[in-house]
Amino acid sequence: MDPDYHKLLHNHSREGGPLTRHLLAKATEERVASIKREFKEAFEFITKFQRSVTVFGSTRVLEDNPYYQKARKLAKRIAELDYTIVTGGGPGIMEAANRGAFEAGRQSVGLNIKLPQKQPSNSFLTDQMDFHYFFTRKVALSFAAEAYIFFPGGYGTLDEFFEIITLVQTGKIRRVPIILVGVLYWSALGEFIRNKAFKEHRAISEEDMKLFTITDDEEEIIKIVKSTPVITHL
Repeated sequence: MDPDYHKLLHNHSREGGPLTRHLLAKATEERVASIKREFKEAFEFITKFQRSVTVFGSTRVLEDNPYYQKARKLAKRIAELDYTIVTGGGPGIMEAANRGAFEAGRQSVGLNIKLPQKQPSNSFLTDQMDFHYFFTRKVALSFAAEAYIFFPGGYGTLDEFFEIITLVQTGKIRRVPIILVGVLYWSALGEFIRNKAFKEHRAISEEDMKLFTITDDEEEIIKIVKSTPVITHL
C-alpha cells in the first residue's frame, strides 16, 4: 500500500475530520499518479536491455547450496551468449544469477522491491531499479524476456511462475520458454498439473502442459535459450 496514501488519510483522521469523498478522491488520484509514474520508469528502464533472460528463485539459498552454484554457472554461460541477466535483485538464487553474469563481464540487472524490512540488493548488479509496488515489479520482471528460468523457491517464486505461465497461456505475452530447473523440486508440481489439473479435472488442455520444461540438463537449457527468437523492443 502506498505510504503517501496512508499518510494523507492518517493525518486527516488525527485532525478529527470526516473522510470525505473529496479526500478519498484526492488520495486515490495521487496513488494512481504514483503507480503510473512507476510503470513509466519501469518500462523505460527495462527496454534498455534488448536481449534478456529473467531468473527467479529462493532468497534463502546460500552460496554453498548446489542450486546457487548451478544458477551462477548457468547465468554466466547465458550472459556469455550476450544476454542480460535480470533478477529481483536480492540474495539467494537472484544473487547467484547476477553473480554469474557479473563474472562474465556482462549486464547484470536487479529489480528490487522496497519492503518495511529492506531487502538488500546483492553486490553483483551493473544496473538496478527499486520498486515500491509489487505488481509493477512483477510486470517489469515478466516483460519481453527471451526466456524465464525458475529455480526452487517459495511462495514468491511460485507466484511468478503461475503468473507468467497464465500470461503465455492466455496470449497476453508471446510464447517463450519457461524452464524449471531442479527435477527433484519441480517434478511433484508437474505431476500435480498433469494428473489433477489435466487428467482428473480437465481444468487445462494437454497443450498447456507443454508451456514449461522441467530439467537439470544445462546443455538443454542453453539450446532452448539459443533457439528462441530475440524480440526487438519498440
